[in-house]
Parts: sequence; structure tokens; C-alpha cells
Amino acid sequence: MSLDLQLSGKTAIVTGGSAGIGLAIAKSLYSEGVNVAIAARNPERLENAVSTIQSLPTPGAKVISISADLTQAESVERVVSTTLAQFGQIDILINNAGSARAGSFLELSDDAFLDAWNLKLLGYIRLVRAVVPHLKSRRDGRIVNIIGGAGRTPRPGFLPGGTTNAALLNFTRGISKELARDNIRINAISPGLTATERAETLAQQNAQARGVSVEEIKTESLQSIPLGKIVKPEEIAALALFLVSDLASSITGAEILVDGGHTPGV
Repeated sequence: MSLDLQLSGKTAIVTGGSAGIGLAIAKSLYSEGVNVAIAARNPERLENAVSTIQSLPTPGAKVISISADLTQAESVERVVSTTLAQFGQIDILINNAGSARAGSFLELSDDAFLDAWNLKLLGYIRLVRAVVPHLKSRRDGRIVNIIGGAGRTPRPGFLPGGTTNAALLNFTRGISKELARDNIRINAISPGLTATERAETLAQQNAQARGVSVEEIKTESLQSIPLGKIVKPEEIAALALFLVSDLASSITGAEILVDGGHTPGV
């Protein structure tokens, strides 16, 4: 069986698309012939990402960048309106923008929690709210929320991120039945430790909070993964492609863990 994803000609928004998992997903979509709008805060990194994506061979797809702060509702609306103005349609939303600080609970201020909730939790919710009317008009839509294993298995050194992720899992599952009435599918991917710049930052923050070296944190993290390897961003991208294709037409409201077997539970 050939995996013909049949995505060519569709349009996707990828937030946090200038680096890491978001960039890997944007590159994979573009290579399948999908027009891609990548949104992130840093204009310089966005420009570099667009150049990287455009260097890939593709059957006629286009890519644009939109500098946006997704903690601001007006930025969310601008991402959607700019995409529609450029491509005339929206078929796919990849929610990926978001970060949270690691550290000891008693050393984290309210802002550490509020920043994570405003960017990731409310950012995802606002984007879903903004694109759904357009997906409804087409009676078709595919949304993937990149969340994280800490939403299922809390980590004491990552409570701002864990509480955000838990809320997003609740949101994803809760909204899925309502969206299904209009043939809109929404699913979650929860990556484990992934080879990104973000993972490096978290390792440094955890090392500082615990008073140990970054190498000790990395060794400890790797030893906790049954498969003994760090996830590659391209692995997350491959799963995202599957979930937004018609090969996954009966999957909605699901969370798929990609963490080398790290997360316990049934």
C-alpha cells in the first residue's frame, strides 16, 4: 500500500514554525505540496525559516511568514486574515507555539504560570476559535495541537508547562465532539524529550534549579527513556502529516505520545 497523503493544494498555518518541531512540520507539509503560513515572534528567524523551506523541492507550494505574538488576540486574527488573503483558504492548523519555564515551584512567580497559559493555552484556544468558522464553511478541517507528556504525567520541576498541557488535553478532547459535526478533526501529539533548542533551554533551567550540571540532567533524562534515544523533530512531523491526511479520517479527540516509552500508565 502506497501512503498517498493527498495534501497537495491545501493550506496550513503552523505556529512556532521558525524552529524545532514547528519548522520540521512546516517543511514536511511544504514538501507534500501544502501552502504554508508560519507564524512566530522573531522576524529574523522567520526569514531564515522561509529560506530553508523554499530550498526544498516541492510541487508548486508556497510559504509565507507572519510575525506575531500569540499572547495577543489581535495577532491571532492577523495570522488568520493574512493567510486567507494570501491563499484564499485554510485547511490545516498546527498549534505549536508555546514555552514554559522549568524550575522549583517555590522559586517560580505567578508570571511563570501566566506566561505559559497566555501563550500556549490561550494561544491554541484563540487560534482554534479563529479558524473554525472557515473550516466549517468548507465542511472539512484538520487541527493538530502539539502538547507534551507533562500534561499526563506531572513533573515537579515543570509545573507551568504541565498545567498548561493538562488543560490543552482537556480542551482538545472536549472540543472534538463539537467540531466533528462539521467534519473537523482535532488531535494532540505529545512529544517527549525532543532534539530542539527548547530542550537545551529546559535542561539548563532544570540544572540551575537543582544545582547540578546540564550534562547530569541530560544523562538522567536519557536513562529514563526505555528506547534510550531522544525524539527527532522529523518524527513528530511525520505523525502530524498522517493526522492531517485522510488516512486518519476516523481519528479525532486523540492524544498520541511520541516519547520512546517514557510516559507510564495505561
